[in-house]
Amino acid sequence: MNDVNTMRVIRQDTLGGPEVLKDVAVERPAPRPNEVLVRVRAAGLNPTDWKHRENGGFLGEPPFVLGWDVSGTVEAVGIGVAEFAPGDDVFGMLSYPYGHGSHAEYVTAPARVFWHKPAGVDHVQAGALPLVSLTAWQALVERADVRPGQRVLVHAAAGGVGHVAVQIAKARGAHVIGTASAGKHGFLRSIGVDEPLDYRETDFAEAVNDVDVVLDTLGRDTLTRSLRVLRPGGIVVSILPVGPDEVYAEAERLGVRVARMLVDADRGGMREVAALVESGKLRASVERTFPLAAAPEAHALGATGRTTGKLVLVMD
Repeated sequence: MNDVNTMRVIRQDTLGGPEVLKDVAVERPAPRPNEVLVRVRAAGLNPTDWKHRENGGFLGEPPFVLGWDVSGTVEAVGIGVAEFAPGDDVFGMLSYPYGHGSHAEYVTAPARVFWHKPAGVDHVQAGALPLVSLTAWQALVERADVRPGQRVLVHAAAGGVGHVAVQIAKARGAHVIGTASAGKHGFLRSIGVDEPLDYRETDFAEAVNDVDVVLDTLGRDTLTRSLRVLRPGGIVVSILPVGPDEVYAEAERLGVRVARMLVDADRGGMREVAALVESGKLRASVERTFPLAAAPEAHALGATGRTTGKLVLVMD
């Protein structure tokens, strides 16, 4: 059993498969000025977790503790924190990419990355939402300014970002087209997709047209091919920020726009997400939860790319 000065974390000391993730005890941090110490109750997993585990990504060489999603309880506050007090339930996304570390019993972070956990949902729900909901909000609202009556195409609409993006687009009054395998079309309809499209049987670039906004969650040639379904002035927002620059010239030739982005930690966005949750317009689909020690199993399942919605680590 841990003493008050230590905590359990899922750390890796080398890059590789899920087996490199180890459950270890480390010193518990203390909050610095403008930071809070949060006792983590639940922390979502995202594709960026297994990608960083395997190739280091933005973080380079280990050791490091992964995880950006957090839902938990404020344990202590640093000097200058006015919004939160010990005992407050909060949720948020640690600063991406270098603020990682939520796959642990405790985490310290700037107070401004958190907002009050939405009333009426548990920590598992709240812990599943931050990274995917901020990504979808920043892509669809801040970048694309989705408005009522617009046509929005969401790629991989049953995935973590995709299924949240569908709900945000619907909350904005959009008509949503979503791609997924046929077996997930019932799920897509249940979250509001107006036109499910089986990407295995149908070429979206031939079947879809007059779209105002495309959310590209896949990268590769999906971004370039998505330009063809846009109406003049439309926009593709890609959450995969690297790739060939030729896409910009092609977009200009077609009279459409492209934006590549990385999600950014933001209290204002979390407040908007909380409002959607509390109004009943947004809910995370959680396929499965895992205890902290089972993080390798969670990574292995997530890396298959076949899950619906989110996987979540629970600490209690």
